[in-house]
Amino acid sequence: MIAIAFLLTFLVPGAGADTGPPRGHLVIVGGGATGPEIVGKVLSLAGGPRARVVILPQASKLPSTYPVERFHEAGAEDVTVLDTADPRAAIAAIEVADLIWFRGGDQTRLMGAIQGTGIPEAIHNRYRNGATVAGTSAGAAVMTRVMIAGNRSPQRQTPWLSEGLGLWPDVIVDQHFVRRNRFERLKSAVLVHPGLLGVGIDEATAVVVSGRMFEVVGQSEVIVLDARKGTADVVREAVDGVSRHVLRSGMKFDLDKGVLSDDKDAMPDAVARGS
Repeated sequence: MIAIAFLLTFLVPGAGADTGPPRGHLVIVGGGATGPEIVGKVLSLAGGPRARVVILPQASKLPSTYPVERFHEAGAEDVTVLDTADPRAAIAAIEVADLIWFRGGDQTRLMGAIQGTGIPEAIHNRYRNGATVAGTSAGAAVMTRVMIAGNRSPQRQTPWLSEGLGLWPDVIVDQHFVRRNRFERLKSAVLVHPGLLGVGIDEATAVVVSGRMFEVVGQSEVIVLDARKGTADVVREAVDGVSRHVLRSGMKFDLDKGVLSDDKDAMPDAVARGS
């Protein structure tokens, strides 16, 4: 059973006074191997080899130069690992960044490290003004406002929902999706927030968000659960009229219209009640 009392009282924080669509892009990776196709796409969107890359490693306790090495291998010339010990210096680095990358690990650890520092606001501003913001695994989860922070029950895929950065406020993202069989977890989150799309991204796969549209890049699948026209029953953990879309590399999804008409392979199928 979903922790109803907690989830129903979860309040989505406001997005602030910003108006108009962001000029930047989001690249949200489902974890696993971040291959050259995805890294190349991220760097290209940010402006190519001369893009100023800032990496936030705070989701992980373990030191690693892996993200730095991967971007250098892709041709990036200017790569900085952000230190949040000096928030002013960190904000100054973000304000000139062309690419902001969140490393994997623990999304609540990442949010705890940057909340109240001014860093989230600086990231929002750079995204709105044209920067590419990207991340993998935990770095994918933090992109949304309603964030899946983990499981509330070790026996079942019952989501613990928390507050993310809200860069992609219309959706709830879940990562490692097919690999870790997280369909039930995402469905439970969508039941509580049926006005938000559920976007499950598998490993070695990413969605590239541009305005109200996203495109899939990578080796596996992205599953979209759309309950906006359905009827959700949180108590019975059931759902009627919810569409499920399976997207693969090169396919696009319009947040307002659904799967594009020219993407004929991405035909929605109904999610059975209580499935």
